[in-house]
Amino acid sequence: MIAFSRNDNSLLSRWWWTVDRWMLILIVILIVLGLWLALTASPAVAERLGLDSMHFVKKQGLFLGLSLISIITISMMSGNFVRRLAVIGLPITLVLMALTLWIGPEIKGATRWLQIGSFTLQPSEFLKPFFIVTTAWILSADLRGEKIPAKQVAGGLFLLVVFMLILQPDFGQTILVSTVWIAQMALAGLPLTWLGVAGGMGLLGIGIGYATLPHVASRIDRFINPASGDTYQVDKAMEAFGSGGLFGKGPGEGAVKLGLPDAHTDYIFAVVGEEFGSVAGVMLLLLFAGIVIRGLAHLMHEENPFRMLAAAGLIMQFGIQTLINIGVNLALLPSKGMTLPFISYGGSSMLALAIGMGMVLALTRRNRFITPWSDPLGWKAAE
Repeated sequence: MIAFSRNDNSLLSRWWWTVDRWMLILIVILIVLGLWLALTASPAVAERLGLDSMHFVKKQGLFLGLSLISIITISMMSGNFVRRLAVIGLPITLVLMALTLWIGPEIKGATRWLQIGSFTLQPSEFLKPFFIVTTAWILSADLRGEKIPAKQVAGGLFLLVVFMLILQPDFGQTILVSTVWIAQMALAGLPLTWLGVAGGMGLLGIGIGYATLPHVASRIDRFINPASGDTYQVDKAMEAFGSGGLFGKGPGEGAVKLGLPDAHTDYIFAVVGEEFGSVAGVMLLLLFAGIVIRGLAHLMHEENPFRMLAAAGLIMQFGIQTLINIGVNLALLPSKGMTLPFISYGGSSMLALAIGMGMVLALTRRNRFITPWSDPLGWKAAE
């Protein structure tokens, strides 16, 4: 345990006494589990692809290290600094998303990535935290009584983001972003009538996607009627849970991962179920729930509208993404390529989640120290 005196005014000491250490510990536990599970889930996939058996483990370790550095660095920032980071980052990610349509490789019918050396960047992952915080900043102006059309501006920005996501296309991220945006609008006081209209438009969008995009229709059809198409991955995942039982077959002893194409990414929770059992799966789910509950508890008495809307949106994104991934693994939701936060392999997803959770830690700090000396990270500043 790090020991700092409360009278110590150093940057690290002030950070240590103001950050939510329990939430930080839970996030670090997830990061460590992610590396551990990479050791058991990814070698079989790497060997099947003709790569070194530790290929994904090494890259996962690098991403996790960068993620931990990002979380700690961003958690030291003030709310003002977090807002500036999001406002600058959002247009950059939108430009990068536009570039994917021109120069991005097409993978499984989608153009969501940019190849930068040996690293494949997915800009839409970074879009999520930047969009959520920017939307919170816009809506908070309305809650502070400023005379600007905040909800209209937030709505226009939302339509732009959804348009860019659909062009890729990425309906999973579209649904995630839309759900968080509607929740933020509700917290900002949007009338129930308009929330109903927004929800109806979302359902209409799903219907249009089903009618116009064959891969969307195929996934929904296979979910409703498994006999209508290929359900190999879902079937293998359910086989893994059945094989693992309550306590699992033991680390590295799982057999289903040998034939599961996305065992190290979208279906890593199935590997957990087979090798560590349903009890471990529930414990992992409780770990995610603990982070969400801890984050939301901070907002019960939050008086600053920006902090409340931004942190609530980021926590909801983290929780909903977790539920979508686990729901797909358990055949409770249609198949969708969405990672399990800090557990699944994926550099863009992991670094983007690190940015988001670093922002949550920054926005939920309490009892900030105010000192008269230079304050480069904005500790003295308020929104």
